[in-house]
Amino acid sequence: MGTDRFKWIFFLSVFLFIFHAIEEYITGFYAIDSHVAFVFGWFEPFLSFQSTFIFFQLLLWAFLFSVYFFLLDGKWGTAVAVIIGLVFIYELDHLYKAATVGGYYPGLWTALLFPVFGFFYWRELSRVYNSKKYL
Repeated sequence: MGTDRFKWIFFLSVFLFIFHAIEEYITGFYAIDSHVAFVFGWFEPFLSFQSTFIFFQLLLWAFLFSVYFFLLDGKWGTAVAVIIGLVFIYELDHLYKAATVGGYYPGLWTALLFPVFGFFYWRELSRVYNSKKYL
């Protein structure tokens, strides 16, 4: 079982993911990002990128809340926590793309918080793992 501190960091990060997705939606991230086109491109004959993006985000939010309430205490908690932690690293792509275009890239403002949250997330996850309080 994880520590209360880890669960609190995870809970706050769920809201960071939500605010980040809202920023991406408002700024049209789904329409210009190559990763969105790669992942959701096969839906394009049936649904627009916008619809697919919204559907994916709603599923992600439901998944994150269910992980917080149910899975963090289960036997798969550590593996799921590591996978979610990798998303913190993946979100650095926004910083790279902003540097590449030389300005704002959709999702950048909330993406700036992912390294901060990610640092505390990974630090606490490693403490949980090293103390044998597996999630």
